[in-house]
Amino acid sequence: MTQVLHIVGGGMAGSEAAWQAAEMGVDVVIHEMRPKVETFAHQTGNLGEMVCSNSFRSDDDEQNAVGLLHWEMRAANGLIMTTADHHRLPAGGALAVDREPFAETITKRLKSHPHVTVSYDEITTLPDDGNWIFATGPLTSPDLGAAIQAETGAEALAFFDAIAPIIYAESIDMSKAWMQSRYDKGETEEERTAYLNCPMDKDQYEAFIDALLAADKTEFHEGETAGYFDGCLPIEVMADRGRETLRFGPMKPVGLTNPHQPDIKAYAVVQLRRDNALGTLFNIVGFQTKMKYGAQAEVLRMIPGLENASFARLGGIHRNTFLNSPTLLDDQMRLKSRPNVRFAGQITGVEGYVESAAMGLLAGRMAAAEILGIELPQVPQDSAMGALIHHITGGAEAKTFQPMNVNFGLFRPVDGLKGGRRGRKNRYKAYTDRAKTAWSDWLGHSTLDAA
Repeated sequence: MTQVLHIVGGGMAGSEAAWQAAEMGVDVVIHEMRPKVETFAHQTGNLGEMVCSNSFRSDDDEQNAVGLLHWEMRAANGLIMTTADHHRLPAGGALAVDREPFAETITKRLKSHPHVTVSYDEITTLPDDGNWIFATGPLTSPDLGAAIQAETGAEALAFFDAIAPIIYAESIDMSKAWMQSRYDKGETEEERTAYLNCPMDKDQYEAFIDALLAADKTEFHEGETAGYFDGCLPIEVMADRGRETLRFGPMKPVGLTNPHQPDIKAYAVVQLRRDNALGTLFNIVGFQTKMKYGAQAEVLRMIPGLENASFARLGGIHRNTFLNSPTLLDDQMRLKSRPNVRFAGQITGVEGYVESAAMGLLAGRMAAAEILGIELPQVPQDSAMGALIHHITGGAEAKTFQPMNVNFGLFRPVDGLKGGRRGRKNRYKAYTDRAKTAWSDWLGHSTLDAA
């Protein structure tokens, strides 16, 4: 076997695809344009860099679809999940990681793998031959984006993604803030106190909303439209949808008791999550923003406890590009017009670190199996992996296709179970039990272990 698998992009999807293929014995070259060619969001040239949140979201593999995806990736020896577990930070029931050592470990493990080579170069065309996976993510370079657009004949689809600010812990006033996870969730004291909370009364909240709506915002370039993905809305966009929207979103005050004023119920609460193992950095949960830097610092310092906040990174906004995958990709994630090219990760229309890495995992295995002459069984639709790939390669409505997180709405119903909220717990458990069985069976019969 002398064929090489080329993977363009060293983010979550590209790193996972490279690991899976290399573990199967296929020689892989990762083409990463950073740090020679920079992007708006990236800070380093490391593989697997986290550019937005440091959270992989819920780790509950019985009642949450993304937690189930965690489970499936761990079962498949996923590089992203094993590394995330190694650099885990307290986050209640979520899986949050120390972002810098996480990316450093991903980079080290891939560079030290005997079947992996990393080439720091920019690929700007779609090759006519060879085996390729394009996992260039939402910040695909303009030249490559133009090549993809020319090949597909489709106008590029785009939405806008926003980055949350990061604050130095030492600048937070702990006489006003306190540490607590909602509903004291977590098995250890560290988990039960994983979030830093800043309370607001009604007057403070109303003044904050007023300032948020009046603040200077980043302007879009001519011809761009703000097609936001609902899972990553800037706070000012949420506020513009209604003054109470934030109180029922990232600023909801439920499940928390302020030890400084235990008898007073906060009207709204801003939560911050630890961003590194040292606990010196905290990011504001759900506070993606497109406010200009000066206005941003001024508005965020209106939050009680953050009056003297010092920012390690202010929030920002960038353009995300994705394919209309239901029309362009086959069920092996290959470009229909150019089958030697696969796509993986967020550019395929999945949203989130975990979902992107999961599609990289599948693309890496599929490409390696093709090179090795192995007939890979179809990914079971009842698994989280299968539900996602089915959605992006044909299950979604092409005319209204938008980026999608994994969720139980993508799963086929389980016969005999009640619908509605009351039956949700049993229904979700049935989904996850069925998925684990289907995924384990696929792993056991895919012949990959023997490759």
